[in-house]
Amino acid sequence: MQIIDWIVLTGTLLFIVLYGAYKTRGSKNVTDFVKGGNESNWWTIGLSVMATQASAITFLSTPGQAFHDGMGFVQFYFGLPIAMVIICLVFIPIYHKLKVFTAYEFLEERFDLKTRTLTAILFLIQRGLAAGITIFAPAIVLSAVLGWDLIPLNIAIGVLVIIYTVSGGTKAVSVTQKQQMAIIFFGMFVAFYLILDFLPNEVSFVKALEIAGVSGKMDVLDFSFDLNNRYTVWTGLLGGTFLMLSYFGTDQSQVQRYLSGKSVRESQLGMIFNGVLKVPMQFFILLVGVLVFVFYQFNSAPLHFNPKAAQVVKETGVSESYAALEFEHQKIEEEKRELLLKDLTASNISKIKELNKKDLYLKNAAKEVLENTGTGIETNDKDYVFIHFILTNLPRGLIGLLLAVILSAAMSSTASELNALASTSALDLYKRNGKEEKDEMYYVNATKWFTIAWGVLAILVACVANLFDNLIQLVNIIGSIFYGNVLGVFLLAFFVKLVKGNAVFTAAIVTQLTVIVIWWLDVLPYLWLNLLGCVLVMSLAIGIQIFSKKRIA
Repeated sequence: MQIIDWIVLTGTLLFIVLYGAYKTRGSKNVTDFVKGGNESNWWTIGLSVMATQASAITFLSTPGQAFHDGMGFVQFYFGLPIAMVIICLVFIPIYHKLKVFTAYEFLEERFDLKTRTLTAILFLIQRGLAAGITIFAPAIVLSAVLGWDLIPLNIAIGVLVIIYTVSGGTKAVSVTQKQQMAIIFFGMFVAFYLILDFLPNEVSFVKALEIAGVSGKMDVLDFSFDLNNRYTVWTGLLGGTFLMLSYFGTDQSQVQRYLSGKSVRESQLGMIFNGVLKVPMQFFILLVGVLVFVFYQFNSAPLHFNPKAAQVVKETGVSESYAALEFEHQKIEEEKRELLLKDLTASNISKIKELNKKDLYLKNAAKEVLENTGTGIETNDKDYVFIHFILTNLPRGLIGLLLAVILSAAMSSTASELNALASTSALDLYKRNGKEEKDEMYYVNATKWFTIAWGVLAILVACVANLFDNLIQLVNIIGSIFYGNVLGVFLLAFFVKLVKGNAVFTAAIVTQLTVIVIWWLDVLPYLWLNLLGCVLVMSLAIGIQIFSKKRIA
């Protein structure tokens, strides 16, 4: 990191914080703070919805996911356009007609207070955990850049987000997310162009895709019905649709974005905009990760991308065994480089695949060596791939820009989450279950205090988090455990009039416990949990209601 990089990075982030605080100072009532005064245009809504979902995890983990596993992850998003159409036709008109501040407010009108409270609590649990992870992701970036400990970085990032989220509420989040998305799109296109420019002259874009295909990175579609495979066309279209329906239709962090729209039409256009643009955007980000993979076929790549690996090796006396693995890794890289520059005949492709297997074995062996040091070093290096590429290959100034992209995404997503957590806590739990009615400014201030409280809790979660398999998968796993159940409750509220509050409340508790057990036992890929939870809660609620009627009769 050079001085120019620090200027670009700090200047970008300070501009976003100060601009958001200035443009949205002085919220006068709950409508201003929670719904942004209902002033948002469709493009503001669309970009805000995208920015809320596109956290630092998207721009840190997704390229790393593609680097290791290829383009297949894009199938996860196949259900999103379908979900957007359903939300535009069903969810948005109902929410606007009832003039609700939160999604869960509707459930009290349809069922009862305890159902509203239960769904709000389920949202708070899963989104509170996710908020901590979205703070943890950019802390990894700065840890790699500065060599600082993760805990003070988690605290610094969390405090920065809390400041402008508290200052302006929903409007501050929406206003700043337009600038953040502009930075994000520009930075990713710059990265894409530079990777292509860094490839050997004889390797065109088409040739790069061919090289990626040889290593299985361009396998986009999987039509198999293998339940052990997390990402197929079917998991995307079925499990993905239910996940996206629940996320965009019942998660307050997203509902709050389109409740701020000037009208039903503006909200609907914003969601359609998101549905049209989101899948190509994710495809593009994955493609950047695949091109990073191709780049490292012609340039030296570390055996392990975690920058602390080399330091741990030196300090723990395992340098000889690790150095032997590195030597073999470099030999394989050189052999592959020679083959890739030749014609990709069947014979050469077979040799490349065999070398890939050997290299994977070496990388797994290196992880075992690091694990056996007893230092607790993070051996899952997927989330370090893209940041390693940025820090070691981009020119001065652009490093700061790409880091600003990742941190801007973190700030926008975390701010949306804290804003939604605070609104739900203040309105669905505190205000609705309170005994005395207070004035508007009291609840605005209460929401601000809840923002601070959830921000502190998110920082604490970030401080005890780890990378698990991959951050972007971890966030979606947490959501999938809760989302199907909550979606089923909403669908019952919309379409099944015979079901009453007691039946749906009991069914929701039983379903949530069942889904947690199934996830813990690893019976199904996590995307199917969304479908399971939705179908189970609806079936149980209808059954309980019918049984209770018969028993009374």
